[in-house]
Amino acid sequence: MSPLVVAHVSPQVVVYVLTALAALVVVLTRLRLGKDDGGAGRFQVPRALIHLHLVFGVLALLSWLVFLIAADTTTAGSDTVGIIALACWWIVVLIGLLILVRWLPSHGKHAASSTEDSWSAGPGLSVLAHVGMFVGVCVFTWAYLNAKV
Repeated sequence: MSPLVVAHVSPQVVVYVLTALAALVVVLTRLRLGKDDGGAGRFQVPRALIHLHLVFGVLALLSWLVFLIAADTTTAGSDTVGIIALACWWIVVLIGLLILVRWLPSHGKHAASSTEDSWSAGPGLSVLAHVGMFVGVCVFTWAYLNAKV
């Protein structure tokens, strides 16, 4: 048997892959919940929350990409831009976790049952996306604080 070989992946590659996945979460959340029926779940998500998720997601993505691509000596690559991008990512995470509230079970005589959509049955996709976003932003923050990006 050959020994198990673990390839070393640089933190920069991990950050770029997670950035692409985070962009996907923001866009797919908008597509899934931006419809007139409000998407799946037990509760309707306010449209303002969906719009905020999209706006801060786009701001986070653009500012984060500018920060990652720009040279450290430029204004675009400065710590200020990195901090603004991280703040936007954390706002996206908080809004995303609020969006997950729509799946909390409700009890009582007038409790509504959950609605389904064509994307998935149950909260699995939403949990994967928004908990994944939380983990991704934790990695972004770690990479920033440890000067890995």
